[in-house]
Amino acid sequence: MRLQKRWQPQGREPEVPSGEQLFQRVAVIGLGLIGGSLAGAIRKNGLAREVVGADQRKEDLLLGQSLGVIDTVAETVAEAVQGSDLVVLAVPVKATRKVLEEIRPHLAADAILTDVGSTKSGFVKDVEAVFGEFLPRIIPGHPIAGSERSGIRAANPDLFTNHKVILTPPDNVSRFHLDRLRALWEGCGATVLTMSVAYHDEVLAATSHLPHLIAFSLVDTLAGEDENMDIFRYAAGGFRDFTRIAASDPVMWHDIFLSNRDAVLRVIDHFTHDLDRLRTAIADQDGATLLSVFSRAKAAREHFSKMLSGQAYVTNNSENQVTFRLQPGGTVTGDIRVPGDKSMSHRSIMLGALAEGVTEVKGFLEGEDSLATLQAFRDMGVAIEGPTEGFVRIHGVGMHGLQAPRGPIYLGNSGTGMRLFTGLLAAQSFDSELTGDASLSVRPMNRVADPLRSMGAVIDTAEGGRPPLKIRGSKDKKLTGIHYDMPVASAQVKSCLLLAGLYADGTTSVTEPAPTRDHTERMLTGFGYKVERDGPTASVHGGGKLTANAIDVPADISSAAFFLVAASIAPGSDLVLRHVGMNPTRVGVINILQQMGANIDVMAEREIGGEPVADLRVRSAELKGIDIPEDQVPLAIDEFPALFIAATCATGRTVLTGAEELRVKESDRIQVMADGLAALGVVTTVTADGIVIEGGQTIKGGSVQSHGDHRIAMSFAVASLRATGEIEISDCANVATSFPGFVELAKQTGINIAAEGAVTATEQGAH
Repeated sequence: MRLQKRWQPQGREPEVPSGEQLFQRVAVIGLGLIGGSLAGAIRKNGLAREVVGADQRKEDLLLGQSLGVIDTVAETVAEAVQGSDLVVLAVPVKATRKVLEEIRPHLAADAILTDVGSTKSGFVKDVEAVFGEFLPRIIPGHPIAGSERSGIRAANPDLFTNHKVILTPPDNVSRFHLDRLRALWEGCGATVLTMSVAYHDEVLAATSHLPHLIAFSLVDTLAGEDENMDIFRYAAGGFRDFTRIAASDPVMWHDIFLSNRDAVLRVIDHFTHDLDRLRTAIADQDGATLLSVFSRAKAAREHFSKMLSGQAYVTNNSENQVTFRLQPGGTVTGDIRVPGDKSMSHRSIMLGALAEGVTEVKGFLEGEDSLATLQAFRDMGVAIEGPTEGFVRIHGVGMHGLQAPRGPIYLGNSGTGMRLFTGLLAAQSFDSELTGDASLSVRPMNRVADPLRSMGAVIDTAEGGRPPLKIRGSKDKKLTGIHYDMPVASAQVKSCLLLAGLYADGTTSVTEPAPTRDHTERMLTGFGYKVERDGPTASVHGGGKLTANAIDVPADISSAAFFLVAASIAPGSDLVLRHVGMNPTRVGVINILQQMGANIDVMAEREIGGEPVADLRVRSAELKGIDIPEDQVPLAIDEFPALFIAATCATGRTVLTGAEELRVKESDRIQVMADGLAALGVVTTVTADGIVIEGGQTIKGGSVQSHGDHRIAMSFAVASLRATGEIEISDCANVATSFPGFVELAKQTGINIAAEGAVTATEQGAH
């Protein structure tokens, strides 16, 4: 039988009743905690005309009726099932087949049959043994709820409120029946999920069954110690909280472990292997392994906590709808520091992980993209402490110390991360897979995969050269250095090939058609790896090593760009931006704005960790349109969405050419910006490699679709300063990928912004 995670609709079926009363007669077989609570919830919420109970213990039935848990007592299972349009089995796992045999002759042809057990494969086997097949109206279920108490006296009609219920329907499930059962559970206050039987049992074996087994075992072990009274007397709260689950019903768990044997054994074997590894590390005084496991576990636990509260830093943001709503006008003032440079944050983790020794990083950007890179290296065995207020400590494993990750490496929305990781992982001895969110999954990756293949890498992509990327490692064959002339200027492609070149035989060199950001070359030099530069060509010789270094990440000029434009276009503005990175390959936005007449003072210039830094003071100015010099385009490639807003507010025409790269970013930034401007009443002319914007047009209010592109969303937020009406920007969740705390900082400086459906930076712990 083929299993899948989700049901597939099977044609047109009748609609679920619109009234609150979903069923005429519900039979609950077994009035323990779960069965009794469900019966009570159905009655309390008016979801059925009659609730009938059946149980081996007659006294429990009578008590349930007197407590108002059920309407009617059935003398036998057959009596309860007859005439019922929903039958719920809430009996011990080992009793399921016998009860199914009693039910079968009396079950109506259109009645739904479900259960509440915590293992599903055993239930399905019993169903197939009794009914001959897994029928479309038999829908296994599992409410993720419980109590330390058991029995009918513990029944609570609110037990399922704000808890999850998992349904595991057959492939050919009746949509009508599934929708009715879903509506019943939702009427009891639960959130309903659907998945395959096999997937359910694997997940529950790891998240529920194994913890219970460990708790039972640990308490049993300690109870056998000579000083067991002192052990339990002085146990801390954490021990009591963890071992609380060992107070669960032993008979029930005996049945569960035997029923879900295969899945439980797999997760026990995995856990035992990892526990043995920790034992060996302790015996060998291997502090690096302990720190690696503990820091990775701490980060994972924090990630899971955020995910469970809807605040995960690596999520599919398309499911987290955030809308920016902006009121027109405002003046931008203040003294601020925007978050750390994303490009440098990525590279600091990568090179620190590959270095020998401990690398300390200050100013690390705690946005989703950078955190995804950090987590990826934890998954490959690197011990990383933090981040704590931008501070990260990386315990490097050396050039050949990475370990195979247990599963695909998820990089969220990070194109930089995926392209750089492709170069790095192409040279490893183990296989790996790179995945991302919906936005990243449509971005082209052959631009790095093709030159890597010419170096000997084996890389498989999805259709059209898109993610996921599957990279095959080799212990026997090394990459071979090449010379590559980039057809389009791209720092990501250049960095990818240089990282691969660290491991290749011979020299790897890359020639760029125009200057791009050189953070990789500067940082490699800082880590003691020689990078040769000959005009537009950068090259490395394989086989060297990296030595740990201290890094102070400057504020990201790409993030500062939104405020540079904001203060330039809003009358009466005066804003200071502190500690901004002034890498010569990144200052195109300042050069272009100054050519347009922007009033930007560069103050306190200095160099920190090999990177130039300065404070910037920007005041409002009358901007004028210009023909943007093509030699500045690669130096401002990420900042053009904000520059389009500046051009709209300028006097005269602004012409951009030579910017094909903008069409393959998180979105086609040329077309998406043109569409957004059009929605606000601004007319533009889109060309193959750029755009023409007539300045001086009125920016009206309206609705803009950002297409999940963070820079598009923030640019139109800046446009509100010169708008005549309210601007609504949809699909803004990805702003957190590059600029955590943007909304709060924008408000602080004077932009009238509100985020709906958003989690603030404070709640995320971003700052």
